[in-house]
Amino acid sequence: MPWDPKQYHKFQTERSTPFFDLLALVGIRPNLKVVDLGCGTGELTRHLVDALPGSDVTGIDSSSQMLGKAAAHASPRLRFEQGDQTHLTGEWDLIFSNAALQWSEDHEELIPRLYQKLLPGGQIAVQVPSNHNHISHQIYRETANEEPFKTVLKDFQRYAPVLSIDQYARLFFECGAEEINVFEKVYAHVLEDSDAVVEWISGTALVPYFERLGEHKAKFVEVLRVKMRRALPASPVFYPFCRILFSARKPK
Repeated sequence: MPWDPKQYHKFQTERSTPFFDLLALVGIRPNLKVVDLGCGTGELTRHLVDALPGSDVTGIDSSSQMLGKAAAHASPRLRFEQGDQTHLTGEWDLIFSNAALQWSEDHEELIPRLYQKLLPGGQIAVQVPSNHNHISHQIYRETANEEPFKTVLKDFQRYAPVLSIDQYARLFFECGAEEINVFEKVYAHVLEDSDAVVEWISGTALVPYFERLGEHKAKFVEVLRVKMRRALPASPVFYPFCRILFSARKPK
């Protein structure tokens, strides 16, 4: 998908807060072999390097646009590669992923597969948005099903593959994991108005729709703004963003 780093970073502070909550779940040990799946533009991966003394970190992302920005953060202990997070190779002491695995399908198969890439004693730590039932998502899915967008999109809809917290916990139990920690947290964002909500989802959830809309993109966004103003008329807008964080360790 054609990611736009500038659009994504319009809410950089709000988007980075869950990263530090996820980092707090990581057992800090020296000299780890670490991969950051969906590293994006690399600023947060650099924080991961700084928190893990003597560790070597590889940031992987599918977007050449994002990796173009990430290159500036490379160092002797941090390198970036273009790749598919669902086809991770090698073995790792820490598999870390902040707000990226929601773009990969079939988590019931993906999570155990990633877990198997851990070295004995290794840890997986992941954060995924679980905000797919928010009114903003309901509105863009509804609009995508209306003409002319329905025809232009060829009936395309993308539904989040994110599971429930108990499903993630059970997956790790079935893998034989230890120190299973799974929870959902609401991040209470306050945005200027409903247009800002549209700007937020334009940097994430709407990306695959924009990829297919072509010249109809501007009209699609305008329809969303009109509907969002009706649904969220207050200013400022309280935007409760739900996210799932989980971690588990592979026995030694």
